[in-house]
Amino acid sequence: MTSTRWNATASWTRFWPPDPMRAALLQITSSDDPAENLATVQSMLREAAAHGAGFALTPEVTNIVSMSRAHQNAVLHLETDDPTLAALQAEAKSLNLWLLIGSLALKTGDDDGRFANRSFLIDPTGKIVARYDKIHMFDVQVTPEETYRESDGYRPGSGAVLADTPFGRIGMTICYDIRFPHLHRALAQAGADILTVPAAFSHVTGAAHWEPLLRARAIETGCYVLAPAQTGQHPASRGAKRRTYGHSMAIAPWGEVLVDAGTPCGISYVDLDRDQVAQARGKVPSLGHDREFDGP
Repeated sequence: MTSTRWNATASWTRFWPPDPMRAALLQITSSDDPAENLATVQSMLREAAAHGAGFALTPEVTNIVSMSRAHQNAVLHLETDDPTLAALQAEAKSLNLWLLIGSLALKTGDDDGRFANRSFLIDPTGKIVARYDKIHMFDVQVTPEETYRESDGYRPGSGAVLADTPFGRIGMTICYDIRFPHLHRALAQAGADILTVPAAFSHVTGAAHWEPLLRARAIETGCYVLAPAQTGQHPASRGAKRRTYGHSMAIAPWGEVLVDAGTPCGISYVDLDRDQVAQARGKVPSLGHDREFDGP
């Protein structure tokens, strides 16, 4: 397939490419060393572009997986001076690539010291087109040994985000957001064709819920769902080690699993065809069938 590439001289907000867009889902095992993780992602982006991808997506917390707040404070940056963000913007420009940085852990300067879990959409000039801060915090006790209090370290976002691209309108979400269907429905009703769900999913909840949740959101909205994921046992120089589920997935608007990456690190490819969104919604136009109701 010949990939569709964005032309900086084109009015891309009014142009829908006639051919499918090849998307590349990166599955990685981030450590607690941002420089090491950056080098891994840069290499994978170059490989993805060489294989015809025009859109690449990385997982949640691409720059660091760490359970140590002290270590995060020592190595993280504000958005304005974050070296991972700057380097990936430059990489997207060099490769003429649309890039969804699934999320970066970033300092905020807030009085309480909490970080942001922030997703970025980068265009092929290296410009940040959209930012999204994860709304729903993963505050759960999965097992007696596996407890998370994401809100202790991260401040929640408060706004849903849509972004226009030449190959579809993107609704941006992150990981635990997948359990809140009203967010995804609102994005679809506002015009999203593609929902992005970068994740660092627990291996326990992932085995039970990951695929059915992703398929449900696709079926309910008639959107493509693209979910690049962290995978495996994450190296840690300080604090507890974390394990994630992997299984990066791409789901079609009708609900078919187009990609399941399993657990190895690597790149998975899927061709996005906006006509598939229209066909799925034409068969079951449920986004227009909402009714007000009383109670409970």
